[in-house]
Amino acid sequence: MNRLDGKVAFLSGAARGIGGATARLMAEVGARVAIGDVLEERGRATVREIEAAGGHALFVPLDVTQEDSWRAAMDATVSRFGGLDILVNNAGIFVGKGIEEATLDEWHRLVAVNLTGVVLGTRAALPHLRARGTTSPHGSAIVNLASIAGLVGSQLDPLYSLTKGGVTLFTKSTALEFGRKGWRIRVNSIHPGVIDTDMGQQTFAMRARAVGTNDTEAARKAALGLHPIGRLGEADDIARGIVFLASDDAGFMTGSGLVVDGGYTAG
Repeated sequence: MNRLDGKVAFLSGAARGIGGATARLMAEVGARVAIGDVLEERGRATVREIEAAGGHALFVPLDVTQEDSWRAAMDATVSRFGGLDILVNNAGIFVGKGIEEATLDEWHRLVAVNLTGVVLGTRAALPHLRARGTTSPHGSAIVNLASIAGLVGSQLDPLYSLTKGGVTLFTKSTALEFGRKGWRIRVNSIHPGVIDTDMGQQTFAMRARAVGTNDTEAARKAALGLHPIGRLGEADDIARGIVFLASDDAGFMTGSGLVVDGGYTAG
């Protein structure tokens, strides 16, 4: 189940965290993976881990906010692996400031990575995904990393929530557009709860400052209390969901959002 044998996947922001865990799992279940990131040392280390485990991987430098960078990354991937079946728009950043506290530059940066990066990645991958989609039983696949903050409001992170809400509706709209045009490209989003990664630790620090303290452990416990399942998420929890959406097991899913949040949004 959830095998990716013979498929080629490109993942943005996959040097570490959820992206890194997903790249490793995809390679484990048969995919050849290309990792694009601004963190070259970490990205190349992840590639070495995958290759040491017997997988096939490639690192390419990628600034998701730059169209030329995306074009070069796609060219390198297709040159190395011969095509592209899966795009994972994973790269994202978090500001963690209120509407008055965030600067305009911080907002522009948030939009550039979280929204423009997804648009540019989708545009750059489209010709390759269209080509491979014609030869696959269930077409090719795009998985966009959204968030539970793209489904429900956020008291502390309204700007981040706005960008992730955009990713949510962009996913649905592109699924409809590609279906209307007869392109065999499925587009789905995944919505993590609070995940215990480097970004997760960053959110705890920012949320502690937002309420006037530096007590990150208290912020962590507060986040934990919002997850009925009794724990925070781990990168592998989200990686398994992404692999499912990318696989032919999700062949009848497009325009959908997979919520993996430990029950956070159930109440």
